[in-house]
Amino acid sequence: MHEKLKEKIKESLASVLPITVIVLLLSVTFVPMEVGTFVLFLTGAFLLILGMGLFQLGVEMSMTPLGQGVGRRLVKQKSLWVIGFISFVMGMIITISEPDLQVLANQVASVPNQVLIYTVAVGVGIFTVAAVLRILFGVSVSKMLIVLYLLLFLLSILAPSDFVSVAFDAGGVTTGPMTVPFIMALGVGLSAARSDKHGESDSFGLIALCSIGPIMMVLLLGIFYHPTDAVYTPVEIASVDTTQDVVRLFAASLPQYTEEVLVSIVPIAGVLVIFQLLTHSYRKRQLLRMSVGFVYTILGLILFLTGVNVGFASVGNLLGSSLADGATKWLLIPIGIVIGYYLVKAEPAVQVLNDQVEDITGGMISHKTMNLALSIGVACAVAVAMIRVLTGISIYWIIVPGYMIALTLTRFVPKVFIGIAFDSGGVASGPMTSTFLLPLAMGACTMLGGNVVTDAFGVVALVALAPLIAIQIMGLLYSHKSKKTLLSESDAAEDDDVLVEIEEE
Repeated sequence: MHEKLKEKIKESLASVLPITVIVLLLSVTFVPMEVGTFVLFLTGAFLLILGMGLFQLGVEMSMTPLGQGVGRRLVKQKSLWVIGFISFVMGMIITISEPDLQVLANQVASVPNQVLIYTVAVGVGIFTVAAVLRILFGVSVSKMLIVLYLLLFLLSILAPSDFVSVAFDAGGVTTGPMTVPFIMALGVGLSAARSDKHGESDSFGLIALCSIGPIMMVLLLGIFYHPTDAVYTPVEIASVDTTQDVVRLFAASLPQYTEEVLVSIVPIAGVLVIFQLLTHSYRKRQLLRMSVGFVYTILGLILFLTGVNVGFASVGNLLGSSLADGATKWLLIPIGIVIGYYLVKAEPAVQVLNDQVEDITGGMISHKTMNLALSIGVACAVAVAMIRVLTGISIYWIIVPGYMIALTLTRFVPKVFIGIAFDSGGVASGPMTSTFLLPLAMGACTMLGGNVVTDAFGVVALVALAPLIAIQIMGLLYSHKSKKTLLSESDAAEDDDVLVEIEEE
């Protein structure tokens, strides 16, 4: 266990260290920081590394086996009504438990928090049912995505323009560190029980469909409420003079995030208890291991959210406002590219997805390959987001063509890559994006005198869009390479046959 934890923390260190080095270099070049602020950032980075390591180990021990167990049991149910009801309830519970959704709800002042949270949860619940039924009946994920995204674009025309970015951001933040591990495992359990040749590729796509639910429901909510604005609260940099002030600041924030995480985990722990009482699927040793996993998950998420929100968000805002001040404003684009490239590696849910992709595909798509494709995609997305901040380009000019390209690619790539690509879009835009990248864009937008709601808000949506294109391009390259390999092997086999014939003669 200790070796496994050490391995996870090393992985976390490798993910977070590049971002820390980038901020250090910026602090001694373009953005001089007070020592107290930088110590705040370093403390946040330390908690982030430790928290991510504990979280990933906890997910592996608890959430993954629970999701797979529920998935296997669902397949054995003969009644579609029972399958639908359980899927709906599970989708709602996991979504209400998502910490990222709580953060988003606090920022949208035009809609009451609970109304937004439960509306999004209902959307995820409905689309969890749709995703489960798709796996059971083997419906093409690409056809479903094309129809649903066309419907989203039609709804976005009717919704208030300022609310469109919020809606697409909702799709990104909903599939965060709590939702992704469970939904991925649920898909694996369902497809494994099907045991046919398409089961492996059909295990992907649940996150993609569950990301559509929040977008659709928030757009409908915007039409119903007729909101006049969608506000994001500006990040304030805490004043710290000594290391004791830093400790006090983190200590003061711990209870808040502890409460958030406990509220998130309790419903899922309740699902485990009820599931075990009804099915007796797990032995005592498995239950003990899963219980320890829940503890690791709780501790990891508390440390992760505290480190990210207290240490990273304020520094992101400071970097954005400082870089946008004066002649250095165009440096936002190259610096954004570098930050985006490394930032996605620090998302905990991304690493969970990459591990499961490598396991399910038998190493066909490696963890390293996924990381590279996602990093390149997100780097391009952040570059576009910074251009939006600098120029005020409407998000429609990027979102609509971007999704049209992504949906067109689904007609040409192998089936397994479609589900992986659209799932990756959901996981890439997690807590690191909303608490470091979004404040960076907001700080720059505020300094430039732009409209924060229309120009800075939407960066999460762009980060969620990028992997859809990047992973599918990777799929095209993989398919082309596979065909070349098969052709060369076929030619070699023919040459061998000719040689054998010559020798026989």
